[in-house]
Amino acid sequence: MLDFDAAVEAFWSARHGGPYPLHLEKDLDQDAAYRINLALIDRHAAEGEAQAGWKVGLTARAIRDQFGLPEPVFAVLYRHGRWESGIEVPLDGLTRPGWENELCLTLGKTLRGPGITEEDVRQAVATVAPAMEIIEARGPNSLDGLYSMTADNGQQRAFVVGAETRFDPATHDLGTATVEVFVDGYPQETAPGSAVMESSPLASIVWLANKLAEFDRAVEAGSVIMTGSFTRQYTIDRPMRAEARFDPFGSAVATFT
Repeated sequence: MLDFDAAVEAFWSARHGGPYPLHLEKDLDQDAAYRINLALIDRHAAEGEAQAGWKVGLTARAIRDQFGLPEPVFAVLYRHGRWESGIEVPLDGLTRPGWENELCLTLGKTLRGPGITEEDVRQAVATVAPAMEIIEARGPNSLDGLYSMTADNGQQRAFVVGAETRFDPATHDLGTATVEVFVDGYPQETAPGSAVMESSPLASIVWLANKLAEFDRAVEAGSVIMTGSFTRQYTIDRPMRAEARFDPFGSAVATFT
């Protein structure tokens, strides 16, 4: 049986260099993992690490099917993890890193579920920015460590954000936006926004707002949302320059040294 308070302490310790508590995996379920992660938001705030918003992961059906999951997962973004496009990052400060290519949306008004619709989200989004999520595989990157990964904030390390564009719901269809991914200047793949939730990045926020309602939380005005990758996850296993060019929203770039 899970000792919730002890589990919170174990995952808090892991975020400060302590051992990764994979031994708790057998006692966790997804609900408990979410509650551990949410419980640590106030701990971070007390250390000056305020929440910036949320991320939605496993937004691609193929990845959910691979993990045997019926829905995506959410985790927390912190302000200290927001990196501006063009940043140079030493690899020796990261643990088994990678990145994903996604749009970062900022809300102009609060969304409180249940019952949030895509039209509600469309009217709430204030800006859109090209972005990359920087992840760390601190535990097993597989179903065997899924609940621990959720409690450990869903592999979230940072998010690289480019210039923001004011969102116009009359002209911006995020499902038809595309990203072209480059490594060291060489093209890797092109993918559409419809790869996110088999629809659009807006659908990620619909899911998020309604899911957070189960925990008596809302997506507050001013929050930034990493809405899920258009592409597969890329590994950072050597010095490299990563770039995600989003049409029509511009680029996010990070160099790893």
